[in-house]
Amino acid sequence: MPHDPFGDALHLAIASFYNVDALLTWNYKHIANLNKIYRIRQINQELGLPTPDLVTPLNYLGVDD
Repeated sequence: MPHDPFGDALHLAIASFYNVDALLTWNYKHIANLNKIYRIRQINQELGLPTPDLVTPLNYLGVDD
């Protein structure tokens, strides 16, 4: 896991720009965090970009995280 949040922002920006359905991540601190997800959606809406579903592998396994 990179310590630089720029990498997280880049992954999210690319996924948003290319209208990716879901961004799979273990990064609870910067991406898969309810407070961050709300803000990310808000910013993307202001920019006219879609927001991918921000999910963890546990979401795909049917496990509550």
